[in-house]
Amino acid sequence: LPINFRHEKEFLLKTKFNSWSKLSKLKDDDIYWILKRNPLCTESRLKKIRAISIFICELQIAPPHAYLLLHCGIGSIKALSVIDAHIIEKRISRLERNLNIKTIDSPSIPVLKVWIRKAKNIIKG
Repeated sequence: LPINFRHEKEFLLKTKFNSWSKLSKLKDDDIYWILKRNPLCTESRLKKIRAISIFICELQIAPPHAYLLLHCGIGSIKALSVIDAHIIEKRISRLERNLNIKTIDSPSIPVLKVWIRKAKNIIKG
């Protein structure tokens, strides 16, 4: 997890939520339980961690790609299932320009289309 999730990471590693699979199954009640136990954790960061872990587990993508989707405004499988690959590519490019960085392994249009297709299949059930 990125450095800004340090409090959540530290706490989660000490609890039963110590794998992507377990984090993807985090329920709101679990998040509130964590918040009561560790006031340095925040609800928004825990929900972001849950979204990242769902992308990793459901789409079988690398953590940096899951972070990238989240930072491009795609916070759920459903949101990914209804967006166009070219829009995601444009958002990634804009993010890179705004942060003045180049992502090492930026996903290509065909890869984005595969992720979108997987998301649509997951939504269909």
